Amino acid sequence: MLKGFRDFILRGNVIELAVAVIIGAAFTAIVTAISDKLIRPLIASLGAADMGGLGFAIRPGNDATFLDFGAVITAVINFLIVAAVVYFVIVLPMNKFNEMRARGQVAEEVPPTSEELLLEIRDLLAAQQQGGVAPHVSQQGGVAPHVSQQTPGTPIVDQGGTPPRH
Repeated sequence: MLKGFRDFILRGNVIELAVAVIIGAAFTAIVTAISDKLIRPLIASLGAADMGGLGFAIRPGNDATFLDFGAVITAVINFLIVAAVVYFVIVLPMNKFNEMRARGQVAEEVPPTSEELLLEIRDLLAAQQQGGVAPHVSQQGGVAPHVSQQTPGTPIVDQGGTPPRH
């Protein structure tokens, strides 16, 4: 049990997550300072002087009923700043890295379709019934046309298994 936990810790994901949390906390402090000390005073200046910012009190004189639209706008701006930084610093470079890594991988071979397999079986059965040489099967799973040697007196048969009409 402890070996599994040790492997989990040393895998690197937990360490990267811890670093991300620490950097996120430090970055949140910076964004909060910018929004509280710069943006919020600018938004509060748009409100009336006697109201204390952009908002209004439902019951005048009762601070608990003050609807502070400035705080909501500040929180939205705060969120947009954090989201933009996370996208441009973490998500976008990670997507580019994954694209570059995916380009280096070899594409998987596409398996033959049911129709291709049925055509191959049909051609093999036709060749077997006529006593001829079986068609050559290509690496992609399909049947490759080829010229078989004809014995005198046997009709030439096309890939469909029917003799040509004269």
